[in-house]
Amino acid sequence: MGDHLKGLVITTLGILLLVPDSLFVKVIEAEPMVTAFWRALTAGVFVFLALLLIRGLQDFRAVLRTGWPGLIYTVLIATTAPAFVLAVANTSVANVVFILATMPIFAAVFSRIFLDEPIRARMVLTMVAVILGLAIIVYGSSSTQTASWKGDIWAGYVSAAMAAALTALRTVKATSMIPAIPIAFIGAAIVIGLFVSPAEPFETQWPLFLGHGAFIAAASCLLALGPRYISASEVSLLFLLEAVLAPLLVWAVIGENPGSWALAGGAVVIGALLVSNLYALANQK
Repeated sequence: MGDHLKGLVITTLGILLLVPDSLFVKVIEAEPMVTAFWRALTAGVFVFLALLLIRGLQDFRAVLRTGWPGLIYTVLIATTAPAFVLAVANTSVANVVFILATMPIFAAVFSRIFLDEPIRARMVLTMVAVILGLAIIVYGSSSTQTASWKGDIWAGYVSAAMAAALTALRTVKATSMIPAIPIAFIGAAIVIGLFVSPAEPFETQWPLFLGHGAFIAAASCLLALGPRYISASEVSLLFLLEAVLAPLLVWAVIGENPGSWALAGGAVVIGALLVSNLYALANQK
């Protein structure tokens, strides 16, 4: 299998494993921060044990030598652990994944500010269309029972934080940052654990909590490996799979109707990103 095909397969598998994330948050019967605690702790422990068995401690030492970029990446990833759960708990899954799809827009802005990279005309047009789509989604949140602007804001934070984390990562390309994932998740769980009592929900729902963590751990590792072998445009296109499949899965399993406004706004966001990334991909060849 060639490197390009390997990258496509690994990245696609990672995204497919990420699709049930929102569904787990919806079906687990616990306070959002309790769900965030177990999501972060179990995923972090699974990734840590896997790395320890396969690579030992050498990769962890390499991450510690990355300095500020590594620290910024780790802290931002840690904050997204509770923020994602709060987003899903407070608005519709469709709103969350459509808003998360805007990550390339934030990444372009951060790259301009911190790495002095120009924003191309294509991206400016994409930004305008995406902002229009987001406006439609947020407007619809006031008229849809399952949606709320509070959750939309948390989703926006996750998108911006992930984009900022990936921007920081670009300055330390030579170092594998997979070991930063368990550090971030376990660190987040420790902080959250100071404010919640997570034991009781775990006793009755431990299969859901462990399954949730296993899915996140596997997806995190695959998505840290796959994009090394394919272009950023291909990664962005594949990530649109989650934006399409996650709301459909939640709709099918628990009947959460995203509402016409969310679907309309999401269509604008996904359509703009799809056209933009296809154009970029076509001009790479």
